Amino acid sequence: MNLKLIVAILLIVALPLCAQAQKPSAAKVTKADVQKVVKIISGDKAKTQTYCDIGKLNEQIEEADEKKDIKRTEELSQQIDALGKKLGPEYAALMDGLQEVDPESEDGKQIGLMFEPLDKLCAR
Repeated sequence: MNLKLIVAILLIVALPLCAQAQKPSAAKVTKADVQKVVKIISGDKAKTQTYCDIGKLNEQIEEADEKKDIKRTEELSQQIDALGKKLGPEYAALMDGLQEVDPESEDGKQIGLMFEPLDKLCAR
């Protein structure tokens, strides 16, 4: 996956989780936060599969968006939300914090690159 797609996927996944968290302000995402979540997910086969499944659903969301199929997009977003909960509170907190990160900023690009090890696990 390319960097922009990864960041877009992360943002799409984060929206439903953010709505549930309803925190007044998100904590700033650090590289250590990302490393922790990547380590947690990559160290657990079930979580790795869940992360990969989220990626596949995000690809389907992009297709539905292109076709302007709002109903399908909403259904897929709900599925992503359910899967995101399985990845744990650290993942939810990270996704919440990513809402404050500009994907085109230097930090946003570096954070996107930090997810590459997980994406490589999905490519197998």
